[in-house]
Amino acid sequence: MTQHLAGVDVLFVAGFGPVTRSSAVSTAFYRDALGLPLKAMEGNDDYLLSEHDALGGVKHFALWPLAQAALSCFGSEQWPSDLPEPQGWIEFEVRDIQAATCTLEAQGYRLLVAEREESWGQTVTRLLSPEGLLTGVTFTPWLREA
Repeated sequence: MTQHLAGVDVLFVAGFGPVTRSSAVSTAFYRDALGLPLKAMEGNDDYLLSEHDALGGVKHFALWPLAQAALSCFGSEQWPSDLPEPQGWIEFEVRDIQAATCTLEAQGYRLLVAEREESWGQTVTRLLSPEGLLTGVTFTPWLREA
């Protein structure tokens, strides 16, 4: 059994988001390209957020070693030196993986993996966000089961 601090009992991921360098570039990616329901916080136009439960809960949280992320994206345990090493990862389950992939590619985003079916049954397209997050748009059958 894992030890943890007394009184600390994590129930769910309450929030996650990147630390942005350019509000305009990040807004174009998350709100415009991915269609996330983001709006400016009252009194702070640069802080975009989603309403309570607008995106649903996090279905999976994991510590993903860089070597494994590189293997998943590039078939090698070495992250390419011409790309920034990601500081985190996030996946967005999408209604239509093919449409999402085509849209992101048409908007000029560099796809690291496009509509690849993983051995565990998930189909994924991966790219780096403007902040360097390893971002996936996915189709995950078991997360869609009622």
